[in-house]
Amino acid sequence: MRSNRMGWALLTPTLVILAIVGFLPFLYVLYVSLFDWNPFSNQLGMVWAGVNNFRRLVFDGAFLDSLWRTGLFAFVSVTIELALGFLLAQTLVKPFPGRTVFRTIYVLPLVMAPIAVGATWRLLTIPGFGPIPYYLDRWFDIDYRLGTFADQAFITVILMDVWHWTPFVTLTLLAGLTAMPKEPLEQAQVDGANRWQVFRYLTIPMMMPVLLTVIFIRLMDALRIVDEVFMLTSGGPGTATQFIGIHIYRVVVPKTDYGYGSAMSLLVLYFTIVLCWLLFIALAQVGKQRD
Repeated sequence: MRSNRMGWALLTPTLVILAIVGFLPFLYVLYVSLFDWNPFSNQLGMVWAGVNNFRRLVFDGAFLDSLWRTGLFAFVSVTIELALGFLLAQTLVKPFPGRTVFRTIYVLPLVMAPIAVGATWRLLTIPGFGPIPYYLDRWFDIDYRLGTFADQAFITVILMDVWHWTPFVTLTLLAGLTAMPKEPLEQAQVDGANRWQVFRYLTIPMMMPVLLTVIFIRLMDALRIVDEVFMLTSGGPGTATQFIGIHIYRVVVPKTDYGYGSAMSLLVLYFTIVLCWLLFIALAQVGKQRD
């Protein structure tokens, strides 16, 4: 009992801080979502709306499009990052000349702030100045104009995210590969298993907890991406790269519709929690199978 009291006493400051910076703002957003509120309008006060803000979301084409666009972006970018990260991690786990130097240079994008990443890619894609439009036109005869063609903008945002976050995936998977026991792999090779069989039946199952953890972290980050995209394309051209975070920002800040924007934020939070819950279930099932 004395040990339990001491544990709760030590945890109390952290729990209080989490309640202040996390739970209380959530309750406030939930409260605001039930009202129509524009604090900058001539009509002061909050008008009760109940669930009307959430009902509007079902028929809001712009919101549904941005939600679908965000989901597509998250799926494509995380899939590419996972594939490249696994490939590079398996390469880096083996010693080769210059491995330390390559690791140092490779992780440089990871330490950059998101706004700096967006600014860097904006410089790289400026027509007549950036190297990307220049070499695409010279080598592949591709007319690259980020602010005009929607497909090019969406693909560029995916490539930017892959460039920024693949080092994180690689380092995490590299740590998992390094900590993985070598005896089962050596025994499989002695028994005559080829590389593909070792990879499919041993490496992937043993790395599954790490893979699910990486997917969990990257999926949450990808679903709430704002800074890089806003700096690179501002959500354009049109709405080609207007992801859910940018859409909420435009509803809350320029339009000052705080109630509706709060309802959007809560619905996105709900979808994120559901996805994370499914990943946790998958991770728990993998843990039971390993036990």
